[in-house]
Formats: sequence, structure tokens, C-alpha cells
Amino acid sequence: MAFMKAWTRWQDWVALVAGLYAALSPIWVDTTHEGGAVASLIVLGALLVITSLVSLARAAGAVTEWLIALWGVLLFIAPWVITYTGHSGAAWTSWIVGVIAVLAGLSVGVTGDLTHRRAVTH
Repeated sequence: MAFMKAWTRWQDWVALVAGLYAALSPIWVDTTHEGGAVASLIVLGALLVITSLVSLARAAGAVTEWLIALWGVLLFIAPWVITYTGHSGAAWTSWIVGVIAVLAGLSVGVTGDLTHRRAVTH
């Protein structure tokens, strides 16, 4: 992880695009102006974008990888917690982007740890 170059991790780029999609989705996804759905998508999407940008720029922060996964978990559970499962577009956006973010965040953590272990043992 510490040996990677900045702006090169594809997982961070995936999380960035997913976050942008979530943050902008109230423009095209029917939320019927449900405040909780709109706020969840915008805020958690923006947090994904910001965290991804920090992770891309630094290329060494393990905290950002776990934060990306955390934002993904929160996005995934938001439709139930904030009760917008009835708005299928918003709910499905949360679920899909949440899964993508979790996979991207955990993928960087796993591959980064393995890369670091291999580099240290040689």
C-alpha cells in the first residue's frame, strides 16, 4: 500500500464514480422529494467522493480504505434505517452503490496488505 503511486488505484476511482453517481442521483432518481432519501444519497455520496479523492492523492492511507467501506455499509442500510425502501430508484441506488463501495474499500485493504506483506518478507 505504501509502495503504490498516487492516483493509480482503480478501486478508489470506482468508489469515486460510485459516490458521484449517488450524490447526483436525486437529479434523475425518483425520490418524490423524500428528504431522508435525498439527504442520504447526497451526503453519503459526497463523503465517498471526498474519501476517494483523499485516498487517491495519498495512496497510503489505510484509514480511507476502511472509510470507503463504512460509507458503503451506511449507504446500503440507509433505505431501511431512513425508511425510503418504497422509493425503488433511491433504494436501489443506495444498495448498489453501497455494495460497490464496500467491495472497493475492502479490495484495496486486502490487496494493499498483501502487497505490503510481500514487500516486507522479501
